[in-house]
Amino acid sequence: MKYDKNQINRLKRLQGQLNGILKMMEEDKECKDVVTQLSASRSGIERLIGVIVSENLAQCVKDSVKNETDTDDLVKEAVNLLIKSR
Repeated sequence: MKYDKNQINRLKRLQGQLNGILKMMEEDKECKDVVTQLSASRSGIERLIGVIVSENLAQCVKDSVKNETDTDDLVKEAVNLLIKSR
């Protein structure tokens, strides 16, 4: 799979957010603030996983339709990836 610029930029933003959280911890910031930022990071990661899985699934289904092959296994694999990521 080729990852597009938007996906890479999302991950770079998450990286910056995690670096910010690390700095907060090193500066002994309030637990509530650190956990809030960690939760936001987790949400961002979950969204990125969803984007990657859905875009990959869409491309795989297009390829399968073009090649006249069954798509059931592709959908099952995508669902399993999403379940595993939770």
